[in-house]
Amino acid sequence: MEEIIQFDKQLLLMVNGSDSTFLDYLILTLTNGLTWIPLYVGLLYVVIKSNKNVRDIFLILAAAGLCYLLAGAVDDSIVKSLVARWRPTHDPEIGSLVDVVNGYRGGNYGFFSAHAANTFSIAIFFSLLMRQRMLTFFLVGWSLLNCYTRLYLGVHYPGDITVGLLWGGFVGWLVYQIYRRVTIPARYDIRYCYVPICILGLTFLTAVVMAFFDVHL
Repeated sequence: MEEIIQFDKQLLLMVNGSDSTFLDYLILTLTNGLTWIPLYVGLLYVVIKSNKNVRDIFLILAAAGLCYLLAGAVDDSIVKSLVARWRPTHDPEIGSLVDVVNGYRGGNYGFFSAHAANTFSIAIFFSLLMRQRMLTFFLVGWSLLNCYTRLYLGVHYPGDITVGLLWGGFVGWLVYQIYRRVTIPARYDIRYCYVPICILGLTFLTAVVMAFFDVHL
């Protein structure tokens, strides 16, 4: 176990940070949950366009909320304090070696990653719900991008991310199984599903432009 822990730490130091101020600003923007609100609005749009029954729309919103509750809230309120594994930025052994961006260190404990669990649970739930391959590709990519930001910032070890993805994937799958036993999922038109895909791309491009101006102003 000690060898695995040491490998986890060395792997983190290999991918943590960079000498690019532009990347620092970009990563800080991408890791912020508020940045992705337009994506959630886009997913809501698809749900509303595809479900004419208010009850079904409410059930999907409740399911998405349950994903968040089981994936991230359980982690933040129970697991992190119970396991009490230091974040890399606070780890007495390697904390001084971690590249900290703009003083951002996160809370004391980092196992497991709520960013990974939250985003992957949402990605898996909506992928199973909408059954559109292109949307699945972009949602999973979005979740993995969020995971990378946590490694870049040095606030999670790769092991924290891996467990977060496993837990989040299980939660997304479980919530979908519960949802489909309550109601029959609607059919989702690929035309509507292009909306959150486009929003993801525009959000990323906006973050790039913002980082560019932050660096050069």
